[in-house]
Amino acid sequence: MSRIPLPFHAEDISALARALKGELARCDHQPGHVELLNMLARSAGCRNFQHFRAQAAAREALAQPPAPPPQPVDYTRIRRVTRHFDPAGGLVRWPSKFSERQLCLWVMWSHLPARRVLSEKQVNELLVARHGFGDHVLIRRELVDGGWLDRTRDGAEYRRVERRPPADALALIGHLA
Repeated sequence: MSRIPLPFHAEDISALARALKGELARCDHQPGHVELLNMLARSAGCRNFQHFRAQAAAREALAQPPAPPPQPVDYTRIRRVTRHFDPAGGLVRWPSKFSERQLCLWVMWSHLPARRVLSEKQVNELLVARHGFGDHVLIRRELVDGGWLDRTRDGAEYRRVERRPPADALALIGHLA
C-alpha cells in the first residue's frame, strides 16, 4: 500500500509537546505505530489519526481549483458544420475552416471503436465507409496528428485515444447519430 504524505502543522510547538507528554503519560507501555499516530493527531486537536487524515484530504480538495463551467453549445456553428455531412452522417466534403475540420474529426473519431487495436486496413475501411470525398488517408493523418488516434511507429497498429469531446462536438455527434 502506498503512503500518502500528510502535512503535520501545529500552531504552538509548546502546546503540542505538553499534549503529547500527557498522551504518553496515560500509556503504561511502549506505544506502537498506530497508537503514536493517534497520539500525535489528538495532540494536534483531532479525535484520532483517521480524523486527521480526513481533514488533510478536505484541505487538499479545497485547495484544488474548481472545475471550469461547461461551455455553451454554439448551435449556429453546429448547423454550419452539418452541411459537410450527408443525411446518413457521412462526411461529403473536407471543410476549409480549421474549427469546422476539428468538429468533423471528432465525428470521425466517434465512429472508431474504443479500446481496440486496429490495423491500418481496418482504420481505412472504417473511414472509407464514413466519408464520400475520396481521401481517407487525409482523415487518418489528421486524426493521428491531432491526437485522436495513436499508432505504432511502423503504422501497423492504431488505437483511438480516449478523451472527452468538447460540448460542440458532442452536440454534432448527437445530431448526426
